[in-house]
Amino acid sequence: MQSTNEKEIQRFTPQFLLMRLRHATTAQDDLSETVASTFMRSTSSETTTTPVNSKEVDDFVKEFPFNSSSESKDVLRSLFLSLSPPFSYNRARDTIKYLQELEDYNNSKEGYTLCNADTEEQALKDAVLGRLVAGIYAEALDILLAEAFAAEVEAEWWADLERSRVRVVYYLIQTLPLRVSNLFGDVLHILHSNNRPLSFSAFKPSSIRSLLKKEGGHSNSIIARMFPHLRTYPRLVPPPLAPSGVYSLSFRSSSAPPSNIIVSTFRTLWHTFSLVVHHITHYVTLPLRLASQEIHTKRLALERIRDERAEALGELSSKRDDLSRTLREDLDECATFLQIINQVLVGQKAETAQIGLPTSLMHELVTTSSKVFPMHISLHQQAFRNYSLLRPSKLVRIWPRLLFLPPFTLYVIQRVGASQDTLLSLVSDAWETLKGFWRGWLLEPLTDIVKTVRTGGEGSIIVQQGSIDADLQSLERMALPVQLDELSTKLRFGDFTPILQIYEEDIKSPVRSAISGSLLRSAFVQIQKAKVDVDQALAGIDKLLKSQELTFAFVGVAPALSLVYVAGGYWGRLYTGASSKGHLGGRKRRTAAWLAMRPPYPGKHVEGAIPRLTAGLLLLSVSSLRQYGETWLPPRSRLREGFLEDVGDLEDPGLNRKEKMRVVERMWRSWGHALGWERLAAEVSS
Repeated sequence: MQSTNEKEIQRFTPQFLLMRLRHATTAQDDLSETVASTFMRSTSSETTTTPVNSKEVDDFVKEFPFNSSSESKDVLRSLFLSLSPPFSYNRARDTIKYLQELEDYNNSKEGYTLCNADTEEQALKDAVLGRLVAGIYAEALDILLAEAFAAEVEAEWWADLERSRVRVVYYLIQTLPLRVSNLFGDVLHILHSNNRPLSFSAFKPSSIRSLLKKEGGHSNSIIARMFPHLRTYPRLVPPPLAPSGVYSLSFRSSSAPPSNIIVSTFRTLWHTFSLVVHHITHYVTLPLRLASQEIHTKRLALERIRDERAEALGELSSKRDDLSRTLREDLDECATFLQIINQVLVGQKAETAQIGLPTSLMHELVTTSSKVFPMHISLHQQAFRNYSLLRPSKLVRIWPRLLFLPPFTLYVIQRVGASQDTLLSLVSDAWETLKGFWRGWLLEPLTDIVKTVRTGGEGSIIVQQGSIDADLQSLERMALPVQLDELSTKLRFGDFTPILQIYEEDIKSPVRSAISGSLLRSAFVQIQKAKVDVDQALAGIDKLLKSQELTFAFVGVAPALSLVYVAGGYWGRLYTGASSKGHLGGRKRRTAAWLAMRPPYPGKHVEGAIPRLTAGLLLLSVSSLRQYGETWLPPRSRLREGFLEDVGDLEDPGLNRKEKMRVVERMWRSWGHALGWERLAAEVSS
């Protein structure tokens, strides 16, 4: 049993109210509501978007016929509320269907016309029709924008392929089985259509060439079948080379001088060799040139489709003020407005029988939603299919990997199994090397830095202070018997004048001083003095090193930290590149955003109104920027908020050309470095 709230909500759904309108009577009102509720419970929960089963509706109609003006208002109110923006195209289509059924019902009743409807009902109907027209207009813009965006994405894929010769070669290898299968399929179809027997001889190159020549009337039919773009652009078919008989060897007569015969023979041989090399080069590079032509023509075709959709998008976007004025002033002119949308979608040269002449607004709504939109989408998809503009399927692109990866993996496994001991030793050595690097070059130096910062440089590096004090005290003891008591104080301050004076006196009479022993004693004192001087010099060097100990510690660990930083950054980029998003969407999507930031036609500044094509391309670029910002920039970040705010300024119709140019300059200045646009521009220019 449904709850009371669910029943109250169900009473105001468009399907339920339309049932009541069509099938209730004054005496059968409660009964019809009960049956309508039962009917609604049997349908899907998506009552506002799922159309009603026609057979159940007809059975319901036969059982409960009715006529009520108040129910019509309820239906219109419900439809108006269901069209609150944003609403889907399916909901608009269902609403048009409901309105058409309502109008058919009112027209079928005797004595009831549109003029008999009261003011409230007419106002509700006009409001619903106005929202439908606005919704159809928005849906047309969305269709054109989506088609232009899809064409641009495919064109960029082919453009990336065209920039690299290696990718062109790989593309040719990827599509080679598909081309051969298409050729054999065409041969089988021709044999079957001509009631010719199927045999192996029919698939010989000469047989295929003659068969296709009879069918297509061109000498290069095999090439045209394998490269379909040649059938669309026959002028790109390469001209055939001259037959080999033209380049046959010819020698001069024997009556000519021998020197001339030798020179002529050498020139003929060289000319023949050059022609042979030219033939070989031609036939080797011909598939690559044809593949490059195919990629180029597909890219141009996609860019042409993108420009066509962008021009239509610019034309429709310029009609926004006309739509607003029409909805405010005269709703009857919306039929003409819808006719303009139809002409833009199906082309200016579309036959009148395809879309019909403008009649009533309801008729134009039905025509646009049920005929023009499906026709336009079908024509767009047909253009992609006829020229094979979409990129090859995923299976076609990965079959070389599927073919060569298993044998390569098996070979690697066999090699690893054969040299298992060597591999294990290499792994062990690599692990020990990493452990030694981690401990000896990272962990221990960093620990020493922490100790240095904590202890403040205590202790000595070169010489200990105790050794210096012992040498100085020994010098004092050696000099005290010689001089006065104040000698100890002078020695501590580095004054060795008394000792030097004694040594000078002993030098004057060296023999006598040597015999008396004073000269030897003075020499020993000088040696001890030199030792003290060395200790003091080493102490000064020790103090200098201690003052720079932290600097030396960081210098010692800096190479290891740099190596870890580079390796970590590489693996981080490798991981983020292999992930689904990558850094800010990855290089490819950041490049797409950079391409969207460039002006559509650089160097062309048109005063006044923006051309339709330029306006459409601008809308496409702004839409690409918004999609990139909403999808790939980090959520709840200043980068995302600021970027989307600038995109919103570009979308603001109230800003003029100069103000939007300032917004673009601000985006380059604010986000160019963060998104890597400056590096991308430098790489493209180089």
